[in-house]
Amino acid sequence: QVQLVESGGGLVQAGDSLRLSCAASGRPFSRYVMGWFRQAPEKEREFVAAISERGVRTYYAESVKGRFTISRDNAKNTVYLQMNSLKPEDTAVYYCAADRAPLGTSYASMYEYDYWGQGTQVTVSS
Repeated sequence: QVQLVESGGGLVQAGDSLRLSCAASGRPFSRYVMGWFRQAPEKEREFVAAISERGVRTYYAESVKGRFTISRDNAKNTVYLQMNSLKPEDTAVYYCAADRAPLGTSYASMYEYDYWGQGTQVTVSS
């Protein structure tokens, strides 16, 4: 069992940066693939980024590639999402998620993940 708590969201202007954090409790954190998803009002939850168990491999949605960076610190049981050059279309509730299965090809599917945080709101004004 893993509990996930996101933090770091807020209201920023276009072009600004934010760093989201997701703290996990329960062990062993280093065995989970971690992902970030987001959901805008009246839209489906969509994949943002994923990171392998030891942080060697990372994957991004095309819409955030080059602007967002996912990372993890297994010693701190925390995964991060550094978001730069934010755009109004990045406005959403951001969720982190944990996948017990070894990293495969389904990292972008929300149905692959076993545990979810409660979400943190990111609002980007133009």
